[in-house]
Amino acid sequence: MKTVIIHTEYITLGQFLKYINEISSGAMAKLFLSEGRVKVNGEIESRRGRKLYPGYVVNVENKQYKIGKKA
Repeated sequence: MKTVIIHTEYITLGQFLKYINEISSGAMAKLFLSEGRVKVNGEIESRRGRKLYPGYVVNVENKQYKIGKKA
């Protein structure tokens, strides 16, 4: 599992997917998420505006990421 450190209170799922280079634009997020390839805390997520807080676990296809916060 890879930890992704954020410097804000949360990051949206669309921003997160761009950050990890799964998509190249926000417009691609809607299509990508509609295919059911992303899970947040074990549940399939289709909302690109979903807020991800430190401690959340995101699965993108076969990769797993944990959201962390800079101390």
